[in-house]
Amino acid sequence: MTETQTTSRALSPARLAIAIASLAMGGFGIGVTEFASMGLLRSIADGFGTTEAATGVVISAYALGVVIGAPLLTIAAARMRRKYLLLVLVALFILGNGLSALAPSLNLLIVARFLAGVPHGAYFGAACLVAAAMAGKGREARAVSLVILGLSVANVVGVPGATFLGDAVGWEWAFGVVAAIGALTFVSIAVFVPNPASLETVSVKDELSALRQPQVLYTLAMGAVGFGGLFAIYSYIQWTMVEVSGVPREAMPAVLAVYGVGMVIGGLIGGALADRNLERTVLYGIAVMAGMLAVFYLATTNAVTAVIALFLVGLSSSAVIPALQTRLMQWAGRGQTLAAALNHSALNTANALGAWLGGVVIAAGWGYRAPAVAAIGLALGGLAIAVPAVIQARKARSAVQGSSADAAPTGRVSEVEALPDER
Repeated sequence: MTETQTTSRALSPARLAIAIASLAMGGFGIGVTEFASMGLLRSIADGFGTTEAATGVVISAYALGVVIGAPLLTIAAARMRRKYLLLVLVALFILGNGLSALAPSLNLLIVARFLAGVPHGAYFGAACLVAAAMAGKGREARAVSLVILGLSVANVVGVPGATFLGDAVGWEWAFGVVAAIGALTFVSIAVFVPNPASLETVSVKDELSALRQPQVLYTLAMGAVGFGGLFAIYSYIQWTMVEVSGVPREAMPAVLAVYGVGMVIGGLIGGALADRNLERTVLYGIAVMAGMLAVFYLATTNAVTAVIALFLVGLSSSAVIPALQTRLMQWAGRGQTLAAALNHSALNTANALGAWLGGVVIAAGWGYRAPAVAAIGLALGGLAIAVPAVIQARKARSAVQGSSADAAPTGRVSEVEALPDER
């Protein structure tokens, strides 16, 4: 942790809870705007009179904004006080979503969605650091999990609500509500979140050092490719569930809520499994996710089985995310802030890749089940990256442990102590 470890003595329990809730509210808003676009895609296509594939660029534009914005903003603001950075990021979030609500054409909506995605990754990186600093030593992980919980809750409540609102009164109102959530977050952070004093300054060079770690690059690739499978099906879930599975369109908010519940449960399970054995959780988790995507393909011919399979897809995919995040942080060295932001870049690269590939197979005339086939291929691609990464990590760890055992004590920290535990 590179930010101040301010203790909870600086804040009363009630003030600490409100401050962390303020940060979680931003995560909630980000979760709604990211995933609600997928549920609103059909309404957007109907509103502009465009095809599914053409409208899918809206999702890719947001993802591209995250991919570009996360590292650039993190590096540019390396020496900026985190509270001020959070306020700047939330202001960008409000602007992007406000422009989305007012966009008069699909092209302008695409530009607005790109802008809305720019602060995504940097916000989570800064918010988690501030939350950990406020909570104090020994309670950092709990504080970080509460911030991320906002993202999970968005999939249970916010996304179905935005989808319902979009179908009822228009997709523009959904983005308008998200902008309002951003405004409330801005005020809450300005009033309730303190500005932790810095104990250690991390330079741009320190942050960039994470990119010299092969295991960091491996882990980012796992997320960018493997999770493309999730987004290939989720980007076009309205069409698949309604046109293929026979789910009534008005029931889709409830269906998306079921998926969100799966994500919340999966995240909790995945965190516990990663604490027990990180590398196995990565390998088996991606393999199980690929299997659940195959189950979804087979289950889409029936409404009930399709909803159950979608729940399992949400559970299995979300279970991998804590392991990927932990693996990144373990191998990033002093570049943890950048690594945290790049995790969101990787996942949104997957978002863009999956949405694009799903649109390609639909445009090719292969039907609304075809994105699930593409999804399986992408998940297997992620697994193909994970296998050699884990093998190399274990070999490196064993080699360093062996050389450390042969070396005489020097009183200095050994290489093996610097390596992350395999667990």
